Amino acid sequence: MLTFGRYCKRRFGQRVRKVPIALAGFTCPNIDGSVARGGCIFCKNESFSPTLDKEPRVALKMNPKMTENPLLEMQLKQLQSQYDWQSEFHRNKFGVEKYMIYFQSFTNTYAPFDTLQKLYTKALNLPNVVGISIGTRTDSVDLKLLDFLAELAQRKGQEIWVEYGIQSVYDETLQFINRGHGTENMESIIQATKERGLKVCSHIIYGLPNESKEMMLHSLESVIQWGSDGIKIHPLYIIEKTILANLYEKGEYKPISLGDYIDLIVESLKRIPQNIVIHRVSAGVRNDTLLAPKWCFDKNIQMRAIRDALREAGIEY
Repeated sequence: MLTFGRYCKRRFGQRVRKVPIALAGFTCPNIDGSVARGGCIFCKNESFSPTLDKEPRVALKMNPKMTENPLLEMQLKQLQSQYDWQSEFHRNKFGVEKYMIYFQSFTNTYAPFDTLQKLYTKALNLPNVVGISIGTRTDSVDLKLLDFLAELAQRKGQEIWVEYGIQSVYDETLQFINRGHGTENMESIIQATKERGLKVCSHIIYGLPNESKEMMLHSLESVIQWGSDGIKIHPLYIIEKTILANLYEKGEYKPISLGDYIDLIVESLKRIPQNIVIHRVSAGVRNDTLLAPKWCFDKNIQMRAIRDALREAGIEY
C-alpha cells in the first residue's frame, strides 16, 4: 500500500512533513452566498485546523472577483510565520528536513488570481519546501489557474498537488449537505488538472447522511476511475454549533460506527490500485467541540483498530 509517507520517501529520498496553513480572509463560495450560505452542514474549519484559531479574525473575506486585496501583506506574513514555527517544531522533535506546504482551511483557490500567484510562489520559495498542496473544490478552479500552477511547477521543479473535496458522487447527498454544487464538473476538472502534470488528491467522506456502504464505495471507485493520484478518506464526525449537530441532537442523523468504518476502509484498500497514494484514512478532533462519534476523539484509536483489521486481511499499511 502506497501511503503518503512511503511515496515521499520514494519521490524525495527522505521523510516529508505536510505543514498546514490557514490564512485570514479565505472563505468558501457556499459560505459567502455565491452558491449557497452557511457552508456544508458539517463544516467548522476551526475544528480541523491547528493554526486557524491562532490568527486574527478579519471581517473582509476574499472572492475571485476582487480587484484588490488589502489583506495580502498580512497573508504573506502569516504564511511565513506559520511555516517557520511548524517546520522548526518538526525539525527539532522528529528530525524532519523537508516540507510540503498544505493550504488547508476553507477553499484555497477562492481568491483574486494575483493573490494566489503571490501566495503559491512564496510558499515554493520557502527553504526546504519540496512542494505545495492546495485544498479546494472543483467549482472553484478554472483553466487559467491550472495553467499557472502547471507553469509554476515546471519552473520551480517542485511538486504541486490539488486536493479536491469530492465528498460524494451523489447529487442528492451533495444537495443535502449544502455543498453548493453537484457532480457535473468533477471528472472534467480532475482530468484537466492531471493533463497539466499536476497531482490530484480526491477527498471522500464515509458516513454522510442517507448513504449506504455501496454508495460510499461507488464514490471511491469513481474518483479512482477519474484518474486521482491520491485519495483521502475520513469519517463524518459531528462538531457542535453546526447544522449536522442539530440533526444529530434531534435524532435525525446517526453517525457511522467504528466497526462499519473499519470494514469500509478494509474494503476500500482492497480496491485502490497500488500506484495511488493514500494520504489519509482517519480523522478526528481532539477537543470538547466533538459531539459524536466519540471514537473520533483520538485518531490513534482509529489507526490501531484499522491496522489490526488490515493485518487480518493481509494488507500492509
